Parts: sequence; C-alpha cells; structure tokens
Amino acid sequence: MNDSVICWNEDNEEKSALWQSEKGLPPPKRVQVIDDRMPADTAYRLACEGTALLWRGDFQNARQLLQALARRVDKKKPEKSKQQAIISPAEAFHRHRLVQSQRARTLEKLLIPFNADHSIPLRRAPDVHAACLEAYGACTGAYIASLRELLGLIGAYEWRKKGIEIAALGMTIHPHYGVFAPIRNEYVKLVTQAPLPKLLATQSIAFDIGTGTGVLAAALASRGVQHITATDQDPRALQCARDNLTRLNLIDHVELVQTDLFPQGQAALIVCNPPWIPARSSSPLEHAIFDPESRMLRGFLHGLSAHLLPDGEGWLILSDFAEHLGLRTREELLDMIDAAGLKVLGRTDIKPHHPRVSDTSDPLHSARAAELTSLWRLAIK
Repeated sequence: MNDSVICWNEDNEEKSALWQSEKGLPPPKRVQVIDDRMPADTAYRLACEGTALLWRGDFQNARQLLQALARRVDKKKPEKSKQQAIISPAEAFHRHRLVQSQRARTLEKLLIPFNADHSIPLRRAPDVHAACLEAYGACTGAYIASLRELLGLIGAYEWRKKGIEIAALGMTIHPHYGVFAPIRNEYVKLVTQAPLPKLLATQSIAFDIGTGTGVLAAALASRGVQHITATDQDPRALQCARDNLTRLNLIDHVELVQTDLFPQGQAALIVCNPPWIPARSSSPLEHAIFDPESRMLRGFLHGLSAHLLPDGEGWLILSDFAEHLGLRTREELLDMIDAAGLKVLGRTDIKPHHPRVSDTSDPLHSARAAELTSLWRLAIK
C-alpha cells in the first residue's frame, strides 16, 4: 500500500482515507459521495468533468452503474469516416490508445471504500480479502480504490487460482497479480521446438531474461537444460516464477535473480521475450507489453555478445505486430541486430490464434490479422 491520502466532504464533515491506485494515479481532488439514487446520466456527466464518485450504496448496484457508465462511454465512440479509413496504421494505433486511456479515466472515477482488513463496508459486497491481499499486501488503515481496479484484481485472482494451460508444455502456469499472463502462449511452442545449441550438451547453462511467470524457464528445464538463471526486475514476477517452478518440480534447475536484464556470467543459450510494442505504457501493469523506444529489446541485443559462451545462441522471441502498426520496421530490427555484433542463424514463425485476430471491429484488426510471432536464433558474428 502507498501512503497517499484522499480527502472529501461527507455529511458536512471533512474525511480522509488512504488512497490506493495500482496505476500510481494521484488521489482525485474533487470527490462527491453518491449512492443508489444517483442517475447514471448524472454520474456519467460528473465523471467526464473529472469528479470522483465515492459509492455508499449497494455493491451490486455499483457494478451495474459501472456497466452503465461503460455503455455511455462506448456509445460516444466516433463514427468511422472516409478520412479515418485512410489514416496510417501508426495513427490508428495512437488514436486507439487515446480512446482506451480516456475510457479508463472516466470509468476509474467510481470509487468504493475498504476497511483495513480489505473487507468492503457496503451491502451485498463480496469477500475480496484474498484478492486484495495478494495485490496490495497488508494495510494499516481504511482506504479508497476504484471499483474498476477491484474488478481487475478479482479477475487476476481467478486467473491465478485456475491457471493457464500451456499446451506446448503440458503444464499449467499460474500468473500472479501484476505479472504478465501467457494467455497468448504460441511463442512457448517456438521455444519447445527450436533446435538447441550443440554447446548445451557439454555446458548446460541457459539464461531466461525477463522471466515473468517463469514459463520459458520451465520450457528450457523441460528440454533438459540443467542450469538456468532466470532474471526479472519485478519482485512479484520472481515470486510468481518461484511458485510456478516449485509446483512443477523444476526449481532445482533454476536460480532466480532480481536484476535488469543479464545476470553475471555467460551461458550457452540466452532466451528473451521482451515487450513487443515500442510505445509508452499507461500503467505499471503494462510494462510487459510496451517497451518505450525498444529499451529492453536494445538492451538485450547489445548485452548478448558479452554474456554468450563461444558458439552459444541467443533466442529473441518477438512479434512483428509493431511492424504492421508502423512503429518499427524490419530494417530497424535487423540494423539493431547488426549493430550489436550479432548475426541471424535462423528464424521460426508462428501464427497467433487468439480471438482478436478474427475481430473485424477491432481498430487494429489488419495488423492483428497479419501478425507473426518469431523466434530469432542469434549468434556472435
């Protein structure tokens, strides 16, 4: 929990509570207390004007109000015009991100109260203690958070309990809150099928850079790699990876290290699945998707030669989605590889199969339909 405080007036009294936002948003300055009597149109107008709405009514009615606000936001989406139809893919992407950001900003205005034990003092409120404890940790006092954020916590908690089937491994991975979930896991198949470097037969050492849930470390261990060092900057990710690898009885083969990119030493195989889109994230939860100015991609490529054993290989797992969006060209990627003193040994592609590929109403449909995910086998020149 952070130590920010939100203040408001209620029943002619000045009140305050701790403020919680996983996005790191500051506490709203204008807060109006509302309940079940508030019409959705009025609530929508206030939210659009920047007023936060602190809910004091029935919890299930708050969920219904949030849905009503979402319908009003989505109804205001601009109609496609001939001019919009001919904009560049990059412009379409930036407009899409702007619409998403504005939508989130409005919906996040509906707030609910929490007690220090993560219970919700509202009628018909569910028991969210476990989900909130996982995301927020222990709390020292009552706090306020957005209902939309809470629903995200609950969804993430259900993903963690259920787990995600990784068909290529015959395993289930359980993502923790705030750790990128391998829902689209076709890239794991690439790692399970690529020919292993011959050097692994004598020096069975691999690095998994930016391990997240530990899914690629698990893939390497399942292929018989004996010594794997998996790194990540995020303590949540490292704990998530530890839990997964322990449950899969693979932890004896994996050392987890908190660091930015590479651990010390050299390896016969170094694998990295960096964020695929070179754009700025709007929240910490998006750091595994967006890589501003390709920082992680460039860092991996430029550090690879120093950490590869002679005749070792680096495996870069990267979608060409950014290329189809006009955010990065294939030539720029190849120039990065060349500038890092690396050469391409081979590349294997796989077509994504997620539902959005066939969603023609998606503003980014053409890019998604053309997307390929690739495993680039790299070596020192």
